[in-house]
Amino acid sequence: MYRSFGISEKLIELSNKCSEEISEKFKEIEEISEYNSLKVLKAFNDNNVSDIHFISQTGYGYNDVGRDVIEKVYSDIFKCEDALVRSQIISGTHALTVTLFALLRPNDVLLSISGKPYDTLDEVIGIIDNQSSLKSYGIKYEQIDLIDDDFDYDKIEYRLKQGFVKVIEIQRSKGYSTRKSISIKRVEKVIKLIKKVSPNTIVMIDNCYCEFVSKKEPTEVGADIVVGSLIKNLGGGITSNGGYICGKKELVYLCAERLNVPGEAKEVGPSMGMNKDILLGLFLSPSVVKEALKTAIFTAKMLESLGFLVEPKWNEERVDIVQNIIFNDSDKLIKYCEGIQSASPIDSNATPVPTETPGYSDKVIMAAGTFTQGSSIEFSCDGPLRSPYIAYQQGSLTYQYGKIGVLKAISKIIE
Repeated sequence: MYRSFGISEKLIELSNKCSEEISEKFKEIEEISEYNSLKVLKAFNDNNVSDIHFISQTGYGYNDVGRDVIEKVYSDIFKCEDALVRSQIISGTHALTVTLFALLRPNDVLLSISGKPYDTLDEVIGIIDNQSSLKSYGIKYEQIDLIDDDFDYDKIEYRLKQGFVKVIEIQRSKGYSTRKSISIKRVEKVIKLIKKVSPNTIVMIDNCYCEFVSKKEPTEVGADIVVGSLIKNLGGGITSNGGYICGKKELVYLCAERLNVPGEAKEVGPSMGMNKDILLGLFLSPSVVKEALKTAIFTAKMLESLGFLVEPKWNEERVDIVQNIIFNDSDKLIKYCEGIQSASPIDSNATPVPTETPGYSDKVIMAAGTFTQGSSIEFSCDGPLRSPYIAYQQGSLTYQYGKIGVLKAISKIIE
């Protein structure tokens, strides 16, 4: 069957060898998945989730009991006061935008301490001019870069002592940068520093791609508010759109007012038939994240064995579901993405090409033959056409499908 996909005997032999060598690493992933599965099931049980919660509401969405119980389940999982989980949030970028505009006012300072945020926030913040940006409302943006993939603790402390910073934003996953993603231990350490120096500063975490990769979420280690997408980890490949905002009650309320209507906040917003999919996706999420991590580890081991640079390496700590492959060659990046697309269940006959994409300054190639458009918990691979030509691979609903895709992609670049 592998040969029917154009995968050579030599590559199959290497795959078998690599699979044996990574088996111990898989046991660590299984243990984390089991822990997070217990966490999810307890939240379902404690909130008495029932099939009545699958019922859909329309119109204004008053008294949507399913939507309300979903938000209680999320706040239990994240061990925080409240949550906003809505299909009306269209992406992770949208969830971040809602949160930033909810928390910041003219003359407030937004400080990113993990370097420049993801490209799609450039126009939201005003790094690239936009008349609807935070900058256009008089909100100031400052940035402190990481040092050796860790926070610049001295500079952060110095800045906080110079004047009040309203919101500190931390993006855990690397985005389209070359840095490492940020572990929950480092998040906890820097939050302790921030709260010691400036207790009223709001710590906001972009948690996209990181949920259930570790045993703790940022709100469990002191973050005030955490934000993410439902077509990534927590959607489990089931939820077809939406986002979440979890944290302190008064902050979540502000976000709900920003998303919906001042004075009505969380009381409005119909679920429109999404409740069952949101709950089922969340229920499956710890297992699906496990499969994505196994695929990432296998990818790293295979590509390392073939002499390519990868980050993280196969045996390093995992912080998110993203696997970087540094090609230093635009043709290899393109070919690899072509291979991923050709092994996808949807649009396998399509050929991804680099193109101008809204929110990005460089042309981007995206391979994603997914059931849900843009779902990066499903198997996908993308990257900007700029040096050092990195493929950012993420997801896979099952390890078996991810493994086939990786072997097909490798075949493309070594033909």
